[in-house]
Formats: sequence, C-alpha cells, structure tokens
Amino acid sequence: MAENATIFRPDPAPLTIAMLVLPLASILEVGSALDPLRAANRHLGGDFYRWRVVSPEGRPVPLTCGIELPSTGPLSAAEGADALIVIAGYRQAEVATRPLIRDLRRMAGRFRMIGGIDAGAWVLARAGLLDGHRATVHWEDLEDLAAAHPDVEVVPDRFVIHGNRFTAGGAAPAHDLMLHLIASRHGPALARQVAASFITEARPGSDPQIAPLSADRRMDPRLAAAIARIEARIETPEPVVQTAAAVGLSPRRLETLFRASLGLSPGAFALTQRLQAARRMVTDTGHPLAEIALRCGFSSQSTLTRAFTRRFGAPPTALRLGRR
Repeated sequence: MAENATIFRPDPAPLTIAMLVLPLASILEVGSALDPLRAANRHLGGDFYRWRVVSPEGRPVPLTCGIELPSTGPLSAAEGADALIVIAGYRQAEVATRPLIRDLRRMAGRFRMIGGIDAGAWVLARAGLLDGHRATVHWEDLEDLAAAHPDVEVVPDRFVIHGNRFTAGGAAPAHDLMLHLIASRHGPALARQVAASFITEARPGSDPQIAPLSADRRMDPRLAAAIARIEARIETPEPVVQTAAAVGLSPRRLETLFRASLGLSPGAFALTQRLQAARRMVTDTGHPLAEIALRCGFSSQSTLTRAFTRRFGAPPTALRLGRR
C-alpha cells in the first residue's frame, strides 16, 4: 500500500466516503457512521467530509427498523470516492448476492481504503478482500468468521485498521472509528468536540466490544470471577460446586451472592447464558441444531430442544422457520 493511501492521517483536503448499505442493516449503524462526519463539518465550518449512500440495486434500502434509506445509486455510483464502507446486518449471505460480491472484488482497487461495519466484514471476507488482513466483526460472529475465512486474522476489538482495510464490530464501534478518523485528519480536539455533541466519548479500537458482566467494579470480586468462569464455559459448563471451589466460596455462599446481585441461582444464570447463545445461533446462522446444541453445552439436540421450548415457548425449529 502506498504511504499516502491511508485516510487515517493529517490531511485538510476534503474526504469523500461511499457507504454501501445492504438491506436489513441497522439505522443505528448508518447513523453512527454518518453523523460524526456531519458534526465534524459543522464544527469545521466547511464541507470537509462528504458522503454518498449506495445500495446493491440503486433503490432505497429497507432497514431493520422498517425505514427505507434513500440511495444515490448502485455500487457503480461509489466510483470516485476515497473510501468505501460496507454496512451490513442480518442475512448478509442472502442480501450480498454473488453479482454484488463480484462487483466489490472488481472495484476494490479503485478506492484508497475499504471498510466494513458489523456484517460488512463478512461481505468483504467473502469477496476475498480481507485475506491477509487483521479484522473484526460483531462479537456474536467472531468465531464463525474465523472458521469460515482462515486467511483473515479475526480479533475481538471494537475496530481494526490494517493496511488499506478497516472494520468495526457494530454501531458504537463505528462511532468510535469515525471519531478516530476525525482525530487522525483534524486533530483530537475536534474529535472531542464531535463526541461532546453526542454526549459520548471515543473508545480505542483495541477495547473489547462489550464489557462482560464480571467487569462491574461494584461487584464482589469472587462473584465477578464466578460469572467470568460461566461466561467462558458456554460450550463446556461446569458444576456449581466446581465454580464455587474455583473462586474460594462454598456453593451456598455463591448462590447467596448470585441471588442478591442477579436474582438468579448460579445454575439458572449459566443456563440463561447458554440458551441465549443458542437462540442467537438459531436465528442468525444456518448451523445445524445438533451443532448448536454442542456449542452451547447441551448433550444433544433433543436436550437443547426441551430446554429451549421451556424458556422461549417454542422449539428452535419453529423459531428458525419463522425467521425464514
């Protein structure tokens, strides 16, 4: 990559960004990418950041909230922009069609940098545009993206800039990424002004996407340690007695702490974590139910189905059919 290819460096010249928004993306992710640029222009008193929204077929894009986002045209309308950002959410495997993937691959060299927000990383990876790069994706998809694309170094960061590629895990990380872009080009003082406009603050890209419940500093450290063990053992849950011993508590004392802080027993909390993970996989992936059961700590598909039905009122097969 040429030294001047990066857009993340001091540069007073106007920057044009094309945003390819796919159907079923989140309006929050679109806003998190666009509004910091608008606010930066307001503080700068000029049109230093320019953008255009494009869509797969050039038509308005239906977002997850039911609103249709206007589009200036198809992907070809991104021609001439300095950078291209792909914003995708649910069902990217369906909405990012083979022709779109082919066009992305063909046009990639025309931009100084290419980025992806949320499932946008999946789309770039499918086009081979993240091979040999470090990248991130929404935390729910980290393991699956790494397994599906071994040539991509997948990390759990909020956002990643590597070479002429950049990725962000979701809406809040996209906001952080845009603040970092503004700070890189026009200085940290302007980035702080923009952040203050939204009553927020920038977080480094290397921060984790979500803070685990165990990170709450007000929590008893032994309870936090127990929660961390449970969260880390979704696939291979351990008995409560073993968790309690590992954090230096009796099972009864551990249960008292759990009920006082979370209103649940340790076992109920662990089951909730496993079922929520299973529900995400059922609705958001095409993994076989038997595989989901094993990855969420259930001994068989039937065991998962019984627990799932008790919790959510319907078996996972019904939920998956309803999604389709």
